Amino acid sequence: MHVLTYHGEALASYGFGHGHPFGPDRLHAFWQEMTKRGLDRRSDIGAPVACTEKDLALFHTADYIARVKHQSQTGEGYLDHGDTPAFPGVFEAASVVVGSVLDGLKKILAGEYRRVFVPIAGLHHARRDSAAGFCVFNDIGVLIEAMRKRYGIQRVAYVDIDAHHGDGVFYAFEDDPDLIFADIHEDGRYLYPGTGAATETGTGKAQGTKLNIPMEPGADDAAFHRVWPQVEEFVRAGKPEFIILQAGADSIAGDPITHMQFTPAAHVHATTRLCALADEFCQGRIIATGGGGYDRANLAAAWTGVVEAMLTT
Repeated sequence: MHVLTYHGEALASYGFGHGHPFGPDRLHAFWQEMTKRGLDRRSDIGAPVACTEKDLALFHTADYIARVKHQSQTGEGYLDHGDTPAFPGVFEAASVVVGSVLDGLKKILAGEYRRVFVPIAGLHHARRDSAAGFCVFNDIGVLIEAMRKRYGIQRVAYVDIDAHHGDGVFYAFEDDPDLIFADIHEDGRYLYPGTGAATETGTGKAQGTKLNIPMEPGADDAAFHRVWPQVEEFVRAGKPEFIILQAGADSIAGDPITHMQFTPAAHVHATTRLCALADEFCQGRIIATGGGGYDRANLAAAWTGVVEAMLTT
């Protein structure tokens, strides 16, 4: 098998309580659909892995890591300005998200797999020194830094189809010309975090290496297909060595906290096309993460669609 999917209770533990939009039942909804569609027998299943503080320090500041560790013990307060509450064990839970993504990278580079999917990952709002938007540690940021500092992979393409702009990734690498960033999201005038205007294209030497495509509320699959060729052309022009997909399901119609109207077919198309680009430029190497998505049926359909697309390409 050439696809590895991560699953286990340690991943489900990254959630902010039952009843919260980002609750632990998100993973269970995905897994129920995986087994219903028989994808658990077609993909290899990887056990979650915790990362180390040294891993976290590739992206996050020492002070912030220490603060999360402390508030993880008390389970009190917020890790940002009011969106991301601490809970007992939050440090360990968030470390498993990062560790599973890094484990997937290691297995791909060892030649064991070509494609990896980590459902409870893609925490794209976290800053180097703060949590944000339900995101404690930015697994994508750590992943990119690990590629550069440990494996010598410089040219990385990051594609984000979550309804929310991937601001934690964008601003951390805004001046990095080797991070090819393409993000289709709901216009920040209508949705958190309020960033990602089309005019934000990178700074300094990175000018022109970032593509932000803000969409109007209610944008559907037809709107997605109108703009998707821009993403594909942008990634192709960047000639990446590795591709990362953040496949947030909150861009699908019916999500309780966004206003997009995609169907899971958009996620399947994005995955299929990015896998083809990975085959062309990256020796097939692609990691996809689940990202947001707060309607359980939507995320189950979208994420299993991502896995199936990886298996059939």
